[in-house]
Amino acid sequence: MRDLLGDIFDQQPADDPMTAARRTMQTPLRKRFYEIAGVGEEAGGWVVLLDGRPVRTPARRPLRAPSAQLAQALAAEWQAQGEWLDPVAMPLTRLANSIIDGVVDAPQPVAADVARYLGSDLIFYRAEGPEGLLVRQAEHWDPLMAWAREALGARFVLVEGVTFVSQPAEAVAAAVRAIPDDPWALGALHAATTLTGSPLIALALASARIDLEQAWRAAHVDEDWNMDAWGRDELVLERRRTGQREMAAAALILADRYSLRR
Repeated sequence: MRDLLGDIFDQQPADDPMTAARRTMQTPLRKRFYEIAGVGEEAGGWVVLLDGRPVRTPARRPLRAPSAQLAQALAAEWQAQGEWLDPVAMPLTRLANSIIDGVVDAPQPVAADVARYLGSDLIFYRAEGPEGLLVRQAEHWDPLMAWAREALGARFVLVEGVTFVSQPAEAVAAAVRAIPDDPWALGALHAATTLTGSPLIALALASARIDLEQAWRAAHVDEDWNMDAWGRDELVLERRRTGQREMAAAALILADRYSLRR
């Protein structure tokens, strides 16, 4: 089973907690080899069990969650699989694998990557027109800028167009202080950041300033505007559905880990 799981979920751990998850989308499906997925408690957390045997990540580490709730959600993904194991339908397991194998031992590069995104966050860059798009961007993004000022002490500046403009160093530093140390929260925050293009959206989601639907809509203001104007693209919508499942997995972890801080 250990080698089979490596084939399903990729053999190589990654510093970027989304890299391994994306590679698994090209992995051939494998036949289900267990009847019951469950959870067992042990020192250091809760492990996912398949017919009583612990699941291991691609790097041969136990698929161990820091809370019973997360472990149960992981087990539910395994239990929901049909005759064939489909990694695309297991976004929480893929993200957990990436956190365990690629973030726990090396959180600094992951935190640094989130910090880099803070210099060019999606919500800083506003369209030059049309007016309707400007209104929609302001509706979704201005409250997040205000939240960053009030909650994080981070005063970022707006930019018209797409030309890169450096943000105030003190604003970036203030937001960096909100990046969590907990590897599960950090890995999920990184995932939400890369999926949305905005660490501020990810941080607001983690802090319960916005919910999952609001975060997803804020991340796709421009894309939604274009589809409203030019029509729906099924390929884009399918990509969005996949991304939304990954975002939901990240949101679940963030809600679990940040609940300890509230």
